[in-house]
Amino acid sequence: MLTKLMPLALCAMTIAGMTGCAVYADPPARPVGVAYVAPVGVAPGPGYEWRWHHAHGWGWWHPHRGWQYGWR
Repeated sequence: MLTKLMPLALCAMTIAGMTGCAVYADPPARPVGVAYVAPVGVAPGPGYEWRWHHAHGWGWWHPHRGWQYGWR
C-alpha cells in the first residue's frame, strides 16, 4: 500500500513546492532600432547593469534596487 501512495505523495509535494513560484522572461536589452550607447564611467555599485529605459534612454539598473535615479 505504501508503494501505491508514493507517486501521489511525490506529486502533491511537487505541486505544493511550486505554488509560490513565478517565472518572468527578461525584457530584451533594447528594442529593435535603438543604438547601443556605452556607459561613460563605472557602475554605481556591484550588481548594476547598463540597460535601456523606455522613457529615459540608457541608465544603470539593479535587480533589487531598480533604476539608479529612481526612474519608473
